[in-house]
Amino acid sequence: MKLILIADDDPSIRSLLRHVLTGEGYRVAEAKDGEEAAALLRETTADLAVVDVMMPRMDGLALCGHIRELYDIPIILLTAREGLTDKEKGYMSGTDDYMTKPFEPRELLFRIKALFRRYSRSSSDRIALNGVVIDRQTYEVTAGDEVLLLPLKEFELLAQLAQYPGRVFTREDLIALVWGADYEGDSRTVDVHIKRLRERFERRQDDFTIRTVRSVGYKLEVTSP
Repeated sequence: MKLILIADDDPSIRSLLRHVLTGEGYRVAEAKDGEEAAALLRETTADLAVVDVMMPRMDGLALCGHIRELYDIPIILLTAREGLTDKEKGYMSGTDDYMTKPFEPRELLFRIKALFRRYSRSSSDRIALNGVVIDRQTYEVTAGDEVLLLPLKEFELLAQLAQYPGRVFTREDLIALVWGADYEGDSRTVDVHIKRLRERFERRQDDFTIRTVRSVGYKLEVTSP
């Protein structure tokens, strides 16, 4: 079930969006300003963000740029401003779509579904981490001239982290995404598989590293060339 982040300082807008999105089967996380939204993204895995432009502390344009820098998720900006210059600022900040208030909730749903389709089609089957390439069609990992065949769960865990470099995943996120929501083991399984991946790619730290985020989970960082 996809999780949508709503960042808006207007509680009535958050309430409306919560009602509409949960009615369509989405999960919702809410933030009343940009800083709170950024903190939520560090703790959970959102699939799309609906962001108001005018917010305290960190406004929507700054939040949009922050999301685009760290996460590969679609963004829809909401604003009461409909001038061309305002739209230009939104798209320059990295938004995928732009809606002016007041908006029709059904149209927002159409746009959300269209963005999910677009991102699904554009996701690559090959993920390059400098000299390490993950092929999700053949389940092979190429490290330089060496082709590695990892155990399935190790491969899926590595591919999940590598698909979103810089994004922090909790152990619970990774259990749900890799092992499935009905998995009956505990989250220490993730720690064991992370340890094996680190050992396996110990000599490839010039390509990427898997970092522990204390008390939260893990993230993969691509090493700058």
